[in-house]
Amino acid sequence: MSAESHKETLGFQTEVKQLLQLMIHSLYSNQEIFLRELVSNASDAIDHLRFQAISDPALLEGPHEPRIRIDFDKDAGTVTVEDNGIGMGRDEVIANLGTIARSGTAELLRSMSGEQKKDSQLIGQFGVGFYSSFIVAERVDVFTRRAGRPASEGVHWSSRGDGEFDIATIEKAEPGTRIVLQLKDDAKDFADGWRLRDIVKRYADHIGARIEMPGTPPEDDAPGAPAWEAVNDASALWTRPRSEVGDEEYRSFYQHVTHDFQDPLAWSHNKVEGNLEYTSLLYLPAHAPFDLYHRDGSHGLKLYVQRVFITDKAEQFLPRYLRFVRGVVDSSDLSLNVSREILQNNPMIGSMKTALTRRVLDMLDKLSGDADKYATFWDQFGEVLKEGPAEDFGNREKIAALLRFSSTHDDSGKPSVALADYVARMKDGQDKIYYLVGESHTQLRNSPHLEVFRKKGIEVLLFSDRIDEWMMGYLHEFDGKSFVDAGRGDLDLGALDSEADKAAQEEVAKSRQGLVDRLKVALGEQVSDVRVSHRLTDSPAVLAIGENDIGAQMRQILEASGQAVPDSKPVFEFNPAHPLIDKLDGEPDGERFDALSLILFDQAALAAGHGLKDPARYVGRLNKLLVELAG
Repeated sequence: MSAESHKETLGFQTEVKQLLQLMIHSLYSNQEIFLRELVSNASDAIDHLRFQAISDPALLEGPHEPRIRIDFDKDAGTVTVEDNGIGMGRDEVIANLGTIARSGTAELLRSMSGEQKKDSQLIGQFGVGFYSSFIVAERVDVFTRRAGRPASEGVHWSSRGDGEFDIATIEKAEPGTRIVLQLKDDAKDFADGWRLRDIVKRYADHIGARIEMPGTPPEDDAPGAPAWEAVNDASALWTRPRSEVGDEEYRSFYQHVTHDFQDPLAWSHNKVEGNLEYTSLLYLPAHAPFDLYHRDGSHGLKLYVQRVFITDKAEQFLPRYLRFVRGVVDSSDLSLNVSREILQNNPMIGSMKTALTRRVLDMLDKLSGDADKYATFWDQFGEVLKEGPAEDFGNREKIAALLRFSSTHDDSGKPSVALADYVARMKDGQDKIYYLVGESHTQLRNSPHLEVFRKKGIEVLLFSDRIDEWMMGYLHEFDGKSFVDAGRGDLDLGALDSEADKAAQEEVAKSRQGLVDRLKVALGEQVSDVRVSHRLTDSPAVLAIGENDIGAQMRQILEASGQAVPDSKPVFEFNPAHPLIDKLDGEPDGERFDALSLILFDQAALAAGHGLKDPARYVGRLNKLLVELAG
């Protein structure tokens, strides 16, 4: 290589400086991850070159055998990782190695705790694997040239991880990237062939590109000439029969695909033959990526066509509510010049999407048999799966069976109740699944709406996730049983109320008609109706949502998105057997009656988790009442 030119020193992005400091000083117990990350990046560079060369064969610059070379020098204390992939130009080097162009970087820095095991997992989760080089290196040099550009446009990037990096233009004969790590004193043991081979074997044996290391030179070679030998299997793991792949290989491949340091919860490896031919290897992660709830973010499977890499974010093969699934799909039927538009319009994609979606749902069904693992999955991805009933009409019943909720049956508050469990516990004569929507589990557990259900021993599902009310707009029944919101409309328990109960309710309602009329006047425009309640056993009053009105959760979602919120008013229901209602019914003073009615209305609103429109007036009315009671 010729002398350097156009050399300049630039500063790292502020967030990179913070990240480097954390990585350099916090992750000593996981030092070997640097090699896995660099080899994985080299493999990606080779994949991208093969894909771009389909439309531009000149990028290959002659015969091309994809390979990654790992070399070391014990005396100099260096480790070198070199690939003949796509390489980078000067601007790409600055963009890729000087900044972290990820919206979640600030979140990553907040998440770093100083706990080595936890923080090492975050490296992969946030896609900043290159910087793991500085765990073992006091200086990192990158020599690279973008394929298709002249040798004179090579780039040399160098940094000690101290806040700045140097970048210069160099002469580089071959395209691709060579990374040289000048090892720290406490990491010099990595400059050892056996140790490097062991790391490659454990972490990168499945990589499709040939990984080479120096071997014993043949006798007819010149003294000192390098003899490169393969140290990995170099066959795409998903193309091998399942019987030949061990669990540890599947876990290792998952870590390669996702840069995730945790093991997956489950995986499914399947080859389809017939009208469509493709192979899929799908994984369920154990934790959520930082951008899981960015629905418009980039998600998807790695797509290969005839083992040639096409894209690592093929979103067309799974619905959005399964965006947490990771893995590979390799098709024999798609054209190598496939594009995003072809993927969107190809009828084969629809068939593959249907089959892959069912496979994932089957994986989840099987995983649900392991309560601990499924609890881990639900904690990380439950809210995303709840998007399914709205998005995937054909699989609503399957998705519903996978949902988990908290309920009055379990005091722990954990979402561990399946709908099948609920149905199995239903009372004789019960033909509906009752649920209640609220702000929190605690508020729901203490809701007046549950009083009649407790009295009759009827289980109620408790929905406190922000997506629950929206989801129930698309989930109408399960196993032939319709869903009923216990806080909405005029509660009808059907056969769970005897004829004698219903007759008694009608008689009480008639006897309190005068109070109903007085309350309508007192509460005025604040309510849509007033009626005698059959929900209450202990509380004096409760607010019910109108049958066709939106609830508090949907109201918040609409307001947050800037949409117009339909005007709606609650129904005020009172307990005819409560002593306060007896006092109220017997109150002759009209002004005092109105004040007491408004106090009961505000208390019902608080019990329902609603804010008060005028808290000061409520406090004033209550204080006046307390003064009167105190004499």
